[in-house]
Amino acid sequence: MKTKSVVDLKAGESGIISGFLDDTLSLKLLEMGCLPGQSIKFNFAAPFGDPICVSVAGYNLSLRLDEAVTISIQ
Repeated sequence: MKTKSVVDLKAGESGIISGFLDDTLSLKLLEMGCLPGQSIKFNFAAPFGDPICVSVAGYNLSLRLDEAVTISIQ
């Protein structure tokens, strides 16, 4: 079964962060408030699809697709 990530969400959908697929990038994401157990909502994508805007920890965060795909969600 494929692990679901933030990029699998559609605009307006939410998920709960369950972990990260990239250990190196996970530290950067943790520092930005992407903590396991935290709710994350996909707000919208830029006109060409990259970057995307998500809401996490009470603020909006812009992520590149290669960063967002490493955030596993439930």
